[in-house]
Amino acid sequence: MPQSYRLRFDTSGVQRELRQAAARGLFLGAEHVLGTSNDKVPLDEGTLQHSGTASVDEADLTAMVSYDTPYAARQHEELDYEHAPGREAKFLENALNAERGVVLALVAAEMRRALR
Repeated sequence: MPQSYRLRFDTSGVQRELRQAAARGLFLGAEHVLGTSNDKVPLDEGTLQHSGTASVDEADLTAMVSYDTPYAARQHEELDYEHAPGREAKFLENALNAERGVVLALVAAEMRRALR
């Protein structure tokens, strides 16, 4: 006579761990983009560069990188400003676009770690 089995699998713990891992990966990615962006920030005695922050909203898994000076947006957007060699406008946007693959790899690595 064939036997039957019932398996109950509660995925809530797995989902919670994966969400936390994704948040960790996003934070590492945001920190990486911030570091890359800081290498291109127009020099201004370091005020703009030191105002950069990275954070993650864990509720909707959104990473943020921002600079907090009154002139940060203008420095970022104004393409006609002259900058020191190696420094540029669009410093944050260019860093994000250039490092997108690294950010994805950081998130994936944290999620793989959580599945072990």
